Amino acid sequence: MNDPGKAGNLLAQIPKAEKGLPPVHLWNPDFCGDIDMRIARDGTWFYMGTPIGRKPMVRLFSTIIRRDADDYFLITPVEKVGITVDDAPFVAVTLQVEGKGEAQCLRFFTNVDDEVVANAEHPLRVILDAETEEPSPYVLVRSNLEALIHRNVFYQLVELAVTRQIDGQDWLGVWSSGEFFPIGQQPTE
Repeated sequence: MNDPGKAGNLLAQIPKAEKGLPPVHLWNPDFCGDIDMRIARDGTWFYMGTPIGRKPMVRLFSTIIRRDADDYFLITPVEKVGITVDDAPFVAVTLQVEGKGEAQCLRFFTNVDDEVVANAEHPLRVILDAETEEPSPYVLVRSNLEALIHRNVFYQLVELAVTRQIDGQDWLGVWSSGEFFPIGQQPTE
């Protein structure tokens, strides 16, 4: 479905939440097809090939996104449409560090104004590209939706990294909310 009015129709169906995010996990409308909406790896949202320049609109759409298995959808109580996500639906663009050592708390802010503290419920993970070995770091924002951690923010994590042994191997990682998150294996000399 590439109906230009489809995105506007979706917006009209979103109930006004008092506080927090809409309960998309409770909504199970019929699938209405795919729309030409894409979230690029850098966090830019596109509709019909054109970037969505209005941040409030992007923020609103970001509150009704849901991931089922490997597919992403925009969900309202009466409609479910598929969208394309190149990597992760959000990008962690800022890091705030509170405290030090094992008591340290890492607070991430995304491109759509979500705020998340890395902890057991919101873990960090790093995937290495099989060919280039370039890291792709993520933080779980909500449900099964992650934010790709921006390169500059990842460099901040690397500066905070300490060594810890896991299963007999040295790992570089960071502490947040009493949890240790490995970000890379310690190079052997």
